[in-house]
Amino acid sequence: MPPAHSQSVETCLAALGTGPDGLTAGEAARRLAQHGANRLPEARRRGPVRRFLAQFQNVLIFVLIGAALVTGALQHWVDTGVIVAVVLANAIIGFIQEGKAEAALAAIRGMLAPHAAVLRDGHRVSVDGAELVPGDIVLLEAGDKVPADLRVVQAHGLAAEEAMLTGESVPVDKTADPVAEDAALGDRRSMLWSGTLLTQGTARGLVVATGAATEIGRIGTLLAGVEQLQTPLLAQMDHFARWLSFLILLAAALLLAYGTYVAHYDFADLFMVVVGVAVAAIPEGLPAVMTISLAIGVKAMARRNAIVRRLPAIEAIGSVSVICTDKTGTLTRNEMVVAVAETPEGVFEIAGEGYAPEGRITPPGNLDALARAAALCNDAQLRQTGGHWTVEGDPMEGALLAFAGKARPQARPDTRRLDAIPFDSRHRYMAVLTEGPEGRMIAVKGAPERVLRMCCDIDLKRWHDRAEALARRGLRVLALAERAQAGDRIDAATLEGGLVLLGLVGLFDPPRPEAIAAVAECRAAGIRVKMITGDHAGTAAAIAAKVGLAHPDRVLTGADLDRLDDAQLALEVGSVDVFARTSPEHKLRLVTALQANGLTVAMTGDGVNDAPSLKRADVGIAMGRKGSEAAKEAADLVLADDNFASIAAAVREGRTVFDNLKKVISWTLPTNAGESLVVVLALLAGHALPITAVQILWINLITAITLGLALAFEPTEAGTMARPPRPRGAPILTGSLVWHVALVAILFLAAVSGIFSYATDRGYPIELARTMAMNTLVVLEIFHLFFVRNIHGTSLTFAAVRGTRVVWIVVVTITTAQLAVTYLAPLQAIFGTRAVPLLDGLLILGVGVAFFAVIEIEKQIRLGLVGQDRS
Repeated sequence: MPPAHSQSVETCLAALGTGPDGLTAGEAARRLAQHGANRLPEARRRGPVRRFLAQFQNVLIFVLIGAALVTGALQHWVDTGVIVAVVLANAIIGFIQEGKAEAALAAIRGMLAPHAAVLRDGHRVSVDGAELVPGDIVLLEAGDKVPADLRVVQAHGLAAEEAMLTGESVPVDKTADPVAEDAALGDRRSMLWSGTLLTQGTARGLVVATGAATEIGRIGTLLAGVEQLQTPLLAQMDHFARWLSFLILLAAALLLAYGTYVAHYDFADLFMVVVGVAVAAIPEGLPAVMTISLAIGVKAMARRNAIVRRLPAIEAIGSVSVICTDKTGTLTRNEMVVAVAETPEGVFEIAGEGYAPEGRITPPGNLDALARAAALCNDAQLRQTGGHWTVEGDPMEGALLAFAGKARPQARPDTRRLDAIPFDSRHRYMAVLTEGPEGRMIAVKGAPERVLRMCCDIDLKRWHDRAEALARRGLRVLALAERAQAGDRIDAATLEGGLVLLGLVGLFDPPRPEAIAAVAECRAAGIRVKMITGDHAGTAAAIAAKVGLAHPDRVLTGADLDRLDDAQLALEVGSVDVFARTSPEHKLRLVTALQANGLTVAMTGDGVNDAPSLKRADVGIAMGRKGSEAAKEAADLVLADDNFASIAAAVREGRTVFDNLKKVISWTLPTNAGESLVVVLALLAGHALPITAVQILWINLITAITLGLALAFEPTEAGTMARPPRPRGAPILTGSLVWHVALVAILFLAAVSGIFSYATDRGYPIELARTMAMNTLVVLEIFHLFFVRNIHGTSLTFAAVRGTRVVWIVVVTITTAQLAVTYLAPLQAIFGTRAVPLLDGLLILGVGVAFFAVIEIEKQIRLGLVGQDRS
């Protein structure tokens, strides 16, 4: 059958084999067996055991498990316990954080109407919403949730709230008349969509789709089939883990082959040494520190009312280069206001926020008659709760009431409504007859092109031009008129040609002030902001200009997108910042096209229609207050205060987290490489080992987690939001990091070997020489920590030297532990250490200072060269 929205009611009834009186009970039962229940199919869920085991599918975790087995075989139980604890902690956190797609589908399922009034055998009956079938005739009235996709059969003053599907902030008028076959979803006024809400009027509707075949069901299917991309950090760490594992295993194999066949070491002894070196080289604390760093970011975001649903998302948002945002309720307040009024006396700008009937009118003037008509020709009510004004009814009528309160506080005097003509999409106006102190009056509001023709003694062309001028500003325009009436009934004939025009009002959904500031901050950080909305192109362009998008004047509609294939869309999407009249598929295509250009994409949204693209985006951000449960469950971040400004804070926090993770890696790899290099070169040269295997494991135990963990608490560096976003796929192991690893490893080797040679040349016992070498390693790692704390600037500042409370707690703890191992007799017996003389201890500290000076000078030279290249 052709699309129902483009066919006549008679054609649709015939195609579905039904009539105005609905189906018989027997036919409904047969169709229920044929089409299935009117509910979304349950997603196949993974059991808890499978979900837990899936957390171990990571190469670095495999390496850590292997290391735990080896250290267990070597009876290094402390190190084995640490590694196992790290692996289990990662698995438990991942198990708790993942698996949100099933919850998103459940949230969408919960939006379907539980019951519906239908005609069966010609009689009205109430049935479970799941029992609806194509061909049923459904009866609806204001306040009802639409239980299935319906073709409107009869409509009386009908309007429906469809923001959850289309993003349009005001109710849409509905009619039984067919529309064009290629009409956008928001323009199919002959259809009522499952899960939407009737705001006014009554209707009869023909069920044309149920369950997964409905628009909301199609979104559920899209959501189930959307591939959720791996975040940049996880992808890079997976690549890095594979590279590191291969390198360590290759080096171990080569070392084992060399020692066996060239140096002719005993194979069993050599194997133990090689395994010890390999365990020392593996950064077993890295996954735990990564997880803790992300968790710290989560806490920081929670303080800013941003709730992180998936742990890696806090880092991913730091690399975002494009934010795709909905308009309604995200960039705007989702509260209609009257911004301008125009009467024969002039144009008036109306100030004020939300539905509060308070605000300045500029210039001051007499708007009593306009305000009275706006208040009387109105079915809405304003309510004040806790100082906040809300509307019960149509948002546009709420805005008119707020305007009336600003212009004429007693706009609704003691009046009594005698008769009314409800708004209908065919005649496009509403009229009321009231009786009050001024007698009986008719008040009319509606589309300017309709109401102006009903007025007398006006310059029709001038007022049409004025209405079009307001519409070009992105405003929704209404005309208001009145006339005296003697009778107690009104009809369309009594209104034609006898009305007195009172004026025009222009309404819009204003942008959030904090959204304007957030857009500016994002643009300063090199992040493009793109608006994707279901609203009209003119309205979208006007809001885009007000919030400060880069190219508000160029708009692509859903119809434009349909004419572009994926390759053409990928070329066009970068230069356009406003997309209007879009569907869920359009949003999904746009996110995918941006990702195809190598961009990291964040998607904000609050409706069911946003759920698939929220899941597809690198970072999905849902609104917490006005957002649907489906959007929240599909998202990675939820803004508890619906504040777009929190996104800029999230970007800053994400960049800080990545900087800190990079600091952890910049500290871990060189120190591990330096420790391993000291042992390997001594082994290859046939010299005595400067440090024993148990001493290496001790250093790993006290420094790998603690010193790295201190870096996870580092505050945001200056200029973080002035840097451009990281390119998608930029390796975490950059050339500069490789150079730093090599430089520090060589300096470690030189310092430790130098101290060890100094001790042996002075005739110190081998145990004392190794103790000095071990303490030199620890001192170098502490000085390296202070260096790494500032990777984008100098470390020679008071703030850098002062450090943080966590840094000094860790440094004091490690120093105390190292002094205990060095000077306490019981520990000396375990670790093979000896007391270090005072002057030799000062020498070790001097070596640490020299090491810090060398790497800081190198950094200043490197940063200076980079700055010259950029200039």
